[in-house]
Amino acid sequence: MHGTLSTPGKKPRGAAFPPLILRLALRELRAGLRGFGIFLACIALGVAAIAGVSSLSRSLTEGISREGRRILGGDMAFSLLQREASDRERAYLMSKGSVASVATMRAMAIAGDKGSALVELKAVDGAYPTVGSLETDPPVPTTDLFALRDGAYGAAVDSALLARLDLKVGDRIKVGEAAIDLRASLVSEPDKIANGIGFGPRLLVSQDALKATGLVQPGSLVRWTYRVIVPPAQSTDLGLAAIAEDAKRVLPEAGWDIRDRVNADPRFARNIERFTQFLTLVGLTALLVGGVGVANAVRGFIDRKRASIATLKSLGAPGGQVVVLYLTQVLLIAAIGILIGLVVGGALPFLVTGLFGHLLPIPIQPTLAGTELGIALLYGILTALVFALLPLGRAHDIPVSGLFRDQIEPERRWPRRRYILALGIALAALVGLSVIAAYDRRIAFMFIAAATASFVLLRFVALGIMALARRLPRPHRTAPRLALANIHRPGALTPSLVLSLGLGITLLVTLALIDSNLTRQLRQTLPEHAPSFFFLDIPNAQADAFESFLKQQAPDASMERVPMMRGRLVTLRGVPVSEIKASEDVSWVLDGDRGITYARTPPEGSQLVAGSWWPEDYRGKPLVSFDAKIAEGLGLKLGDEVTVNVLGRNLTATIANLRQVEWRSLGINFVMVFSPNTFAGAPHTHLATVTFPDGSDAATDARLLRSAALTYPMVTSIRVKDALEAVDDVVSQLVMAIRGASSIALIASLLVLAGALAAGHRARLYDAVVLKTLGATRGRLVLAYALEYGFLGAATAIFGLLAGSLAAYLITTRVMNLSFVPDLSGAILASLLAVLVSVCLGLLGTWRILSQKPALYLRDL
Repeated sequence: MHGTLSTPGKKPRGAAFPPLILRLALRELRAGLRGFGIFLACIALGVAAIAGVSSLSRSLTEGISREGRRILGGDMAFSLLQREASDRERAYLMSKGSVASVATMRAMAIAGDKGSALVELKAVDGAYPTVGSLETDPPVPTTDLFALRDGAYGAAVDSALLARLDLKVGDRIKVGEAAIDLRASLVSEPDKIANGIGFGPRLLVSQDALKATGLVQPGSLVRWTYRVIVPPAQSTDLGLAAIAEDAKRVLPEAGWDIRDRVNADPRFARNIERFTQFLTLVGLTALLVGGVGVANAVRGFIDRKRASIATLKSLGAPGGQVVVLYLTQVLLIAAIGILIGLVVGGALPFLVTGLFGHLLPIPIQPTLAGTELGIALLYGILTALVFALLPLGRAHDIPVSGLFRDQIEPERRWPRRRYILALGIALAALVGLSVIAAYDRRIAFMFIAAATASFVLLRFVALGIMALARRLPRPHRTAPRLALANIHRPGALTPSLVLSLGLGITLLVTLALIDSNLTRQLRQTLPEHAPSFFFLDIPNAQADAFESFLKQQAPDASMERVPMMRGRLVTLRGVPVSEIKASEDVSWVLDGDRGITYARTPPEGSQLVAGSWWPEDYRGKPLVSFDAKIAEGLGLKLGDEVTVNVLGRNLTATIANLRQVEWRSLGINFVMVFSPNTFAGAPHTHLATVTFPDGSDAATDARLLRSAALTYPMVTSIRVKDALEAVDDVVSQLVMAIRGASSIALIASLLVLAGALAAGHRARLYDAVVLKTLGATRGRLVLAYALEYGFLGAATAIFGLLAGSLAAYLITTRVMNLSFVPDLSGAILASLLAVLVSVCLGLLGTWRILSQKPALYLRDL
């Protein structure tokens, strides 16, 4: 040897600790990434899912924010229900800028012998569209499109209505008392999503045409929206907020819903956030499941590096330095997977916009979301750390001789406290990030608890299987005896296989049961005695005559009729609703207008659970009955006061009783039912239902719809089956999106299972060489491994069925608020397929091992 020893306490020049570790790590990685394919795939898949979902969500919200002015049709929108703005209110709005108005309501389009259909009627003034452009086919100027000609007003129509009633552009229909010519089909409305999802196709007319229909009566369910374009000097975000506050101060009882371009559609934005959280949790599930693949890959990596670790430690390398060296390599490899995931996730909004942007009804602004990509980066780093520290830390205190001996009998011990502490910090950071980044903290905590319980329980399941195998009597036949020994022997694959397969089966069962329950809830037959029809906007003066008409048309059917108005909650217990912290499942009650009614007796389909009903001749101060579950979510109790704005007037009532309402019956019921004296003399319409005791056929329904539309054109008829089909179409698309997103986690589960089997390749190779040398045939060994994988798969499948059923029950009942039916047919099939896949993957790897020649490996034993 040449050179001199360095002075004790001094580091050699150029050999500072971090650069040396990094240099050694990079040098070892020159050999390639063999064995890290599944590691990279797991990390990249999970990070790509989280980054892609959050980036797409950011692009959608930014698109809505950027296009908020076009969506609203102005800088601000002031909406009123059941009434137009008064002269004073309109004068106030005109003092803030130029004003245009739009009216929307549901109506019946009558096409003579071709039938009738529900439409979403939208009536605009001469300034429409104030922002953006209206596209029709053929292109027609709005003055010609809506003009009165030959006794008929013009309209643009959704092509869905043309198809439904077998119409074409140029045909004439009737809406209310007015004749309407269909002069063009709608291609694009600039403000389409501002009105939400409708039950019928759009029919765009002028406000003169709306007046001619005679549909606008006192109490009619028509929404008037006044769009204000503010002068540039006042159109800043702060300026718009000041106008909104001033409007509430000057006209406190107007009862309007105020939006501005910054928050053009808050309900849609909230739904995006909720769905984003679900998809992010799916991505995090894929990442956590993939974390098991990371642990398997790191364990296999350490197994392959035993000779290098032994050499380093025999040359005096400290255990900590060895751990840091290989942790550096693992993190460098993880960085490659994270980078791949970030690139794919960051590109997703641009891909979606390029491929489907012209088909989307909502604006999307593709952007590189730095914050969201940073969060996905942290998820990837923390997941890699959490699952890599434990297998790496175990090598610190094992002596050189122990490293070589581990090939036959691996030593099981916990790593040093420093690694346990580092693992705890990384795990706490991962949990904290999941909670901080969540839209709903409650669901985030539920996810964390479920993930923790799954990992812990699967560990105990693995230990239980090994203990049971150890205590079972030894079979006489060679293959079963070998399979049983493989399950509990030192270094057995049982813990990693049970964890990998158990997570996959649990996830499969959970998704299968949620899917079946969601599908059943949406597509099941209607509840017994559910109404066949709803009839809306029945004028108060014609209510009795309309009821007589229904009895004549459907003498065998039962009818129910109640008065109906719309009202907006203003205060609860004197506190403005904007300051109320309601639970997530009832917050919708505070958002917008609600249907309300009054009654002398408790409504059918509800049961009093607290308080008492008012006398039929009650004349005291206004009282209200509240849905018990919603009252609990809003923090209301008997004796509390609530203020509701109805027709521009604030009315305060005291909660007299609470009801338990059976909403799934589809009968008439309301969140709030007031005492009759509350709305004495107020204009209102009626709501009626028709229920056929033995159901009705399509011909009967069509005849009743046609007769009602011709005789009472101002009444809106809704066939319940048609409404449910419209909802089913929307939710079916949502279910397909959920299935597609969940497949990411399933792919991760499959990768992890393959990784667990690959991690045991070296041990299986050792066994095969020894057993074949002793005379074991390939067929006998294949049978032994098949029995081993089959037994582990069956035992794990039982756990997966139980754990997945419990998880599906909690998600269905606690998160989705739906009933749960344990239909295990799909779940059992999914479990059997998972077991079959695991056995096939195991035998595929085993077959490759058994094809090796023993002589090549006997020299190294």
